[in-house]
Amino acid sequence: MPEGHTVHRLALDHSKLFAGQRLKVSSPQGRFEEGAQLLDGKTLKSVEAHGKHLCYHWSGGRLLHVHLGLYGKFRLHGLPTPEPRGQVRLRVIGKERAFDLNGPYTCQTITSQEWIAIQDRLGPDPLREEADLERVWMRISRSRAAIGSLLLNQSVIAGVGNIYRSEVLHLLGIHPETPGLALSREQVESLWSKLTTLLKIGVKYNRIIIAEPKDIGKPRSRMNREERLLVYKRAACSRCDAEIESWVLGARKVFSCPKCQLR
Repeated sequence: MPEGHTVHRLALDHSKLFAGQRLKVSSPQGRFEEGAQLLDGKTLKSVEAHGKHLCYHWSGGRLLHVHLGLYGKFRLHGLPTPEPRGQVRLRVIGKERAFDLNGPYTCQTITSQEWIAIQDRLGPDPLREEADLERVWMRISRSRAAIGSLLLNQSVIAGVGNIYRSEVLHLLGIHPETPGLALSREQVESLWSKLTTLLKIGVKYNRIIIAEPKDIGKPRSRMNREERLLVYKRAACSRCDAEIESWVLGARKVFSCPKCQLR
C-alpha cells in the first residue's frame, strides 16, 4: 500500500497538471459511472491529501474521495489518450494530460461534511500544516500497545506505512515492541520530527529515502533501493552488521536490529 509521501506527491502533481481546468470524467469500467457523470465538465479546484487519502475539490461543491488501498494505481497519459488498460475505474482528461485510476479501494463522490468526518477519524498527518503533535503524544503516552503497532494505526499518525515504521524506529534506536506509554516525551517528539523530515524527502524524490548522502557517497537522487533503506528487508544492519530480525506486528512484518534496538 502506498505510504503518505506517495499520496501527497500525487496531490501535488494532480493539482499542478489539472487544477483550474474543466475536465472530462468517465468510468470506462462502469463501476463509477454515476459519480463520473456528476463530475464530468466540472472544474477541478484543488487536490489535497491526508495520510493515505486523496480528496479532489471540484466546482459546485463536489468532492471526490480516493484511497488506493493495496492494488490501486494511477497512470498518467498524454493526449490523445490510449485505450483503457485493465479495469479503469476513473479516467480524467485535461487540456494536455490525462490520468487513469485502476483498482482503488475507494473512489466515490462525497460531501464536504463527509470529508471532514473522514479526517476526524484520522490522526495528525506530519505533512499537513495543522498537524498537532500534542494529539500524537496523548495517544501514544496512554497506550500499552507496541509502538510498532501504533505507527500503523492511521488514527494515531496518518500516512505512516510499514517501511517508514521499521526505518524510523531503527534510526531512533527504539524496539518495535516497546509499549507506547514507555516512551518519553522527548522520544515521541523525535519520532514525529524524524517522520516529518523523512516524509518530506519522500515527497520531493517520490520514493522512500532513509540513508544520508554523506554515508552513501552519492546524492539521494542517485541512490538505488539497497542504498536508500537501512533496515527494511535487509539481511544485516547497515550500522553494526548484526543480522536483522523480522516478525509480524500489527498484521505486517516489521524489521529490527537486535543490537541497535534493545528491548
